[in-house]
Amino acid sequence: MLDARMRKLIDPPLTGAGLWLARLGVSANALTLAGLALGLLMAAMLAAGFAALALVPLAFSRLCDGLDGAVARARGATDFGGYLDIFCDFVFYGAVPLAFVLRDPAANGVAGAFLLACFYVNGTSFLGYAVLAGKRGLETREQGEKTLYYSAGLLEGTETIRARPRPDPDERALHSNKKPQSPDPTARLRLPCPALCGTSQADRP
Repeated sequence: MLDARMRKLIDPPLTGAGLWLARLGVSANALTLAGLALGLLMAAMLAAGFAALALVPLAFSRLCDGLDGAVARARGATDFGGYLDIFCDFVFYGAVPLAFVLRDPAANGVAGAFLLACFYVNGTSFLGYAVLAGKRGLETREQGEKTLYYSAGLLEGTETIRARPRPDPDERALHSNKKPQSPDPTARLRLPCPALCGTSQADRP
C-alpha cells in the first residue's frame, strides 16, 4: 500500500547506485541471489532465537532486493532475471513464517500455517493476475519498472519492514541473565498479517 509512495524517495539513490554497480560489472542476478542468501540467513537466525541480530542480514537482503532492479535497468532487463527475482522473493516470503514456526512450533504452528496458506493464495492471485494483465497488454509503473505486472496490495514491502521482528525475550534474557518474561513477541501480528494478505487477494478484480 505504501510502496508506490516510498519509491519516490528511494528510487533516485537506488538508480544511482545501480548505475555505479553496473559499471563495476555486478549483475542483477548476482544481487538477487545474494539477497536471497541473506534472507535465508535472517530466517535461520530467527529460528535460532536471534531476532535482534537477524535485522542485520534483513537490512542487507532488502537492499539487494532494491538494487537488483536498478542494475537490471542499467544493464538491460531480461525475462530470466524477472523470473529469478520473483522466485527468490517467494522463497524468502515463505522462509520467514517457517522460521517463527521452527522457533516455537507449539506457540506458532497454527498461526504460521495460516499465514503460509494466505501467502500461497495471495501469491497465486498475484501471479495469475500478472499473466492475464500481460495477455491484455496492461501496464503499470506504480511499483517501478518490472518485467511483469505488479498489482498493489495492502501488505507490501514497506509494511512488512515496518513490522520487523522484535528482539526475542529469550535472547534478551540470555544476555542479561534474567528469566524470560513473555512468549513470542510476534503474537500481535498473528492475525492482522494473514487478514491483510487475504484482503489484498480479494481486492484484485
